[in-house]
Amino acid sequence: MENRMTFEEEQERKGKTYKLLLWFGMISICMIFAGLTSAYVVSKSRPDWLKDFHLPVAFLFSTIAMLVSSLTFFSAIKTMKKGNRNQTTWLLLSTLALGIAFIVLQFKGFGQVIANGYFFTGSESNVTTSFLYITVLVHIAHLLGGIISLLVVIYNHYKQKYNSAQTLGIELSAMYWHFMDFIWVYLFLFFYFFK
Repeated sequence: MENRMTFEEEQERKGKTYKLLLWFGMISICMIFAGLTSAYVVSKSRPDWLKDFHLPVAFLFSTIAMLVSSLTFFSAIKTMKKGNRNQTTWLLLSTLALGIAFIVLQFKGFGQVIANGYFFTGSESNVTTSFLYITVLVHIAHLLGGIISLLVVIYNHYKQKYNSAQTLGIELSAMYWHFMDFIWVYLFLFFYFFK
């Protein structure tokens, strides 16, 4: 006697598998940032460590942009489940715009650090700012993966592959996006308070 799954059961199983794989990926990313922040803590005892270094204001604005983008992505899922395609479109595009604004503000922050006389590389660089530079660039690289995922979601939404009952792609992308938001908030607070 053969036990066949219904379409809904198969979709649910597929969704659980994809979410589990995503969790494994996010745990490995956590380990990368745990290693970077641990190295930062250990390096703090160096004699050339900057004790009076302050994060640029642009990093605060980028944090706000990232938090708002998580809110718009969360709202996009809610409106998709209610069947409101137009509002979902605007929320997804807003999330994309806020993600791009985050990256632009990060680079503006780098410019503010340099304008204050601190450099990231070269003979005039400092270990404190080099750690900041590397950590932020690693986060931006991972966030670019989130932006690519969001572009795929927007394309699939445009092609009407999602509906109120089928939102797996949006949910997976949003999980990763919220995770990158969490990582950035952690990094921002870490750099702000651990000087």
